[in-house]
Amino acid sequence: MQLEKFTYDNKIVRNFGIATLVWGIIGMTVGLLAAMQLFKPAMNMGSQYTTFGRIRPLHTNAVIFAFVGNAIFMGVYYSLQRLLKARMFSDVLSKIHFWGWQLIILSAVITLPLGFTTSHEYAELEWPIDIAITIIWVVFGVNMFGTIFKRRERHLYVAIWFYIATFVTIAVLHIVNSFELPISFMKSYYVYAGVQDALVQWWYGHNAVAFFLTTPYLGMMYYFLPKMAGRPVYSYKLSILHFWSLIFIYIWAGPHHLLYTSLPGWAQSLGVAFSIMLIAPSWGGMINGLLTLRGAWDKVREDVTLKFMVVALTAYGMATFEGPLLSLKQINGVAHFTDWIVAHVHVGALGWNGFLTFGVLYWLIPRIYKTELYSKKLAGFHFWIGTLGILFYAVPMYWAGFTQGLMWKEFTPEGLLKYPNFLATTLQIIPMHVLRSIGGALYLIGVIAMTYNLAKTMLGAKLLANEPAEAMPLSKVIIETSLADKAWHRVLERKPMKFMVLSLIIILIGGMVEMMPTFTIQSNVPTIASVKPYSALELQGRDLYIREGCVNCHSQTVRPFRSETERYGEYSKAGEFVYDHPFLWGSKRTGPDLHRIGGKYSDAWHYNHLIDPTSMSPGSIMPPYAWLIEQKLDITTTASKIRAMQTLGVPYPDGYDKRANDDLKVQAEKIALDLKQNNIKVKSDREIVAIIAYLQRLGTDIKANKETIPSNQ
Repeated sequence: MQLEKFTYDNKIVRNFGIATLVWGIIGMTVGLLAAMQLFKPAMNMGSQYTTFGRIRPLHTNAVIFAFVGNAIFMGVYYSLQRLLKARMFSDVLSKIHFWGWQLIILSAVITLPLGFTTSHEYAELEWPIDIAITIIWVVFGVNMFGTIFKRRERHLYVAIWFYIATFVTIAVLHIVNSFELPISFMKSYYVYAGVQDALVQWWYGHNAVAFFLTTPYLGMMYYFLPKMAGRPVYSYKLSILHFWSLIFIYIWAGPHHLLYTSLPGWAQSLGVAFSIMLIAPSWGGMINGLLTLRGAWDKVREDVTLKFMVVALTAYGMATFEGPLLSLKQINGVAHFTDWIVAHVHVGALGWNGFLTFGVLYWLIPRIYKTELYSKKLAGFHFWIGTLGILFYAVPMYWAGFTQGLMWKEFTPEGLLKYPNFLATTLQIIPMHVLRSIGGALYLIGVIAMTYNLAKTMLGAKLLANEPAEAMPLSKVIIETSLADKAWHRVLERKPMKFMVLSLIIILIGGMVEMMPTFTIQSNVPTIASVKPYSALELQGRDLYIREGCVNCHSQTVRPFRSETERYGEYSKAGEFVYDHPFLWGSKRTGPDLHRIGGKYSDAWHYNHLIDPTSMSPGSIMPPYAWLIEQKLDITTTASKIRAMQTLGVPYPDGYDKRANDDLKVQAEKIALDLKQNNIKVKSDREIVAIIAYLQRLGTDIKANKETIPSNQ
């Protein structure tokens, strides 16, 4: 029987591996800088481009799409070729994919600090970059499926199931969440508004975690862990159950990010129910991984790659137990908007994604260079300092989260808020933020040590760029296996396109059930007659608020708790957000909620607070925004913004775009005059005036005419 000879492309694997290391260090360094600003705001070095609000999304994008993204492609390109016994479909597509992805990341590094952001969490990149992501993702898909079609292995191994589900689901998530109306080269408005926008964003946001940070990593776990341990996967049947139940259930869970908001109650309840169910398939995957090590635990003591994998799986188990726990309404009511969520996210990111990536890198790089790892002792050092870093990061953040959640809700025996000033809770947890930064620094030191170790490994040997391999042609495999494989799933594994379509149908069900009623049945988002569109100046101010990333620290939704209505005012109603493109409810309160800030303080207070926050709030960790006085408001975009809003259904009068700037100047002059009466001289054409106008508008609509609020609100 004649075996076919071919080669594996290791060069593309090496390239993605190096990119993983480089972007990992960059993304984590930016994260450390952001973390330090939460107890020492001067760490922004007085620059508008390095404030927490602007670099926090840079950190999340760099870690998720640059570090983890490149690691996914490294793992997929290595394992896919070997599982299919075929070289990648096209070396040209591999190169386009690699360089295209790096350019996308570079564009994020440039645009996010400049303030070009959509403000959607994990989807902050503006519309031209979204288009580039779509193109490169299609390139990846064509390359992957082209390789599947020319395979020499009849059945698709479990890892490939997860790669297929990742490809189709990320494509759907990205396209649906990126419906934007461009108004200029780097500015757009989301087609969705308010409650609908929030639902789409967290359907995307939660499932970006599910299908970018989880499913491809499960695929990598199913390939690399058995290879490292020299053991087969514990249970084929469990892997089938794990895969199909995970991709079906995960897609429903997004609304648990929006509990106690003005999202319809039925959608919240669906999110909770499916989140609780999610623990079963998630732990099925963890158990399948850990039990693969049965009979190989002696190797774990000696092999650092297995140490990383065991901690990664343990962290995955912890995070996927805690996720359903946090979706319970009683727990969510305490935990949401606090550092508890930060701890939860980082147990998954640092433990599951980080440690699994490190394990794969330590195992893979020496193999494609046909050499030994430069230093096993240094790898061991990395393991222990990384583990210590996770503990120093997560434990203080849990402590801070519990402290915040309880302090926000505490009342005195007389029935008054015990800590009416939000800042009291912020100051209480500063030591925890210091410890968190130490943990982040320890983790980063480990990554730098790994990079040095792997660099020495690569420099001391030569890459086997085209690794020789041989396998039986697929036609021979068909003859020999056709009689043996009658089980339904074995049949499905031979049909990659049917497998992809079935995966697509399964992931579409949950999203459609949750979103279609919210978009088509008006009673899900009741309107309020007194809610009017933003004035031209307020609209410009809102865009500046988005540019500065204020939503990263301040929420704009008051939940229906006594502690929140006492602190902030009337709880938020769905009809108040109908003209908000995008919604700005936020996901973390480093500062107080701002939905009812309008009219609470004078224009002079807001001015002084923006220029020197500590003058109004002693001990504040908010940075000063001095550039807002110096920079002139760009009103050349006003007309196009008004027209865009009209296109999206915001009821501005016909022809308003032509006179909008006249209204803008009148309102700006009024604010400047009010400031002048308080001995503050500022030109009416400055950006700070627009932001003050926006802040003074927030939450004031329903005060004007409360009887117009429907009873079902």
